[in-house]
Amino acid sequence: MGGPTAGAAEAVGVPVAGAAYERRLHPLTPLLRAWVPIAAVIGALAQQGDRAEEWITELPVSFRFLLLVALLLVFGTYGLLSWWFTHYAVTDTELRIRSGLLFRRTAHIRLDRIQAVDVTRPMLARLAGVAKLRIDVIGADDKDELAYLGEKDAAALRAELLARAAGFAPAEAVALGEAPERALLRVGPRELVVSLLLSLGVLAAVTGGLLVPVAVWWFSANPWAAAAALLPLLGWAWSSSAGRFLTEYDWTVAESPDGLRLDHGLLDRAHETVPPGRVQTVRIVEPLLWRWRGWVRVELAVAGSKNDVLVPVAARAAAYEVIARVLPGVDLTALGFSPATGAGARWVVPVWWRGYGVAVSADVFAARRGLLCRRTEIVPHAKVQSVRLTRGPWKRLHGVADVHVDTGANGTVTARLRPAPEASALLHAQADRSRTSRATARPDRWMT
Repeated sequence: MGGPTAGAAEAVGVPVAGAAYERRLHPLTPLLRAWVPIAAVIGALAQQGDRAEEWITELPVSFRFLLLVALLLVFGTYGLLSWWFTHYAVTDTELRIRSGLLFRRTAHIRLDRIQAVDVTRPMLARLAGVAKLRIDVIGADDKDELAYLGEKDAAALRAELLARAAGFAPAEAVALGEAPERALLRVGPRELVVSLLLSLGVLAAVTGGLLVPVAVWWFSANPWAAAAALLPLLGWAWSSSAGRFLTEYDWTVAESPDGLRLDHGLLDRAHETVPPGRVQTVRIVEPLLWRWRGWVRVELAVAGSKNDVLVPVAARAAAYEVIARVLPGVDLTALGFSPATGAGARWVVPVWWRGYGVAVSADVFAARRGLLCRRTEIVPHAKVQSVRLTRGPWKRLHGVADVHVDTGANGTVTARLRPAPEASALLHAQADRSRTSRATARPDRWMT
């Protein structure tokens, strides 16, 4: 890369290693950043309630005006300085981000360690025509981000970073542009609303939100205690119903050479990427009221990434077609689950033992659990980090054991309540399968 790309963010003209030039963020960034402390002040005043109103009304009108101007100047200056001291540059080997007003911070992000680059557009950013770029790096828990860039600059930089991470030369990466994509699946608003209404979690949240505060008020005769019980239930009901609707609205899945692309959101639009070869576990969720319609939800565990939903709701056949893109060569319909059996399982987990099962194929290890909401977790043999067998005193007494399969995303898939001899054989066989699969696994590269 010999200099700033055409139409890219403003170049500062400071050359850095690799003959790249540092660039600044979009000029509207100070205005958008100033809203953060303004919202914090408004929230603090709202918490004080009557005391804040009394304090403000006691001040002279002219002093109130001067105070408002002073706050706007302070917050505006903060936004301007934070924008002025933030630069980024793409060198031959890394993306470098320098930021910080009082405490300077420089992030060196190796291009070959980039796992995914997401573009998000919060509601205010959409009105201003800018976007936020979030970079997912292997081995890092937190994402670095560039907020904000022009929408076209964000898309161009994202395409360049993904191409460079895939091994393309700097000149090739800039010339490639956005990789083409092919639509695989789209979830309509009606289907999403019906799925939420049929979710047991939503029904439980609404029922609890109506009954628990009334019960607390009835027994305590204290309206404040009822309000305290109501607030967390309202948060739960919001996150599991309206919050999910806003986040999962107009969910689309598309296939491209750099991975599966996920676009979704009503107020805040997100453009995320699931890189092929980095998926550690696939989870298929089937709530009780969804099964008669043949619907499933697909969740993921990707090492170092917080993107955990692949398909919010879809017919089973359509969802399996999408899963086939992240688990190529795996036939989910051919998995035959062996249920937990025997008197030992019945004594260890009464009633619910019927929900446990395990299946193993040449490519994956799968475990199933749950009766009301059935969850099936699938992990490729090549992604298994370790295998463990556990038996507490109660399980030893009844001759059963659990086999745990640990993955690279700090997750574990567990086959519960297996007869002890079967669990021991499963442990050793899985260790062998994982070792041989890792030796023959393809490298985690995309666009190739």
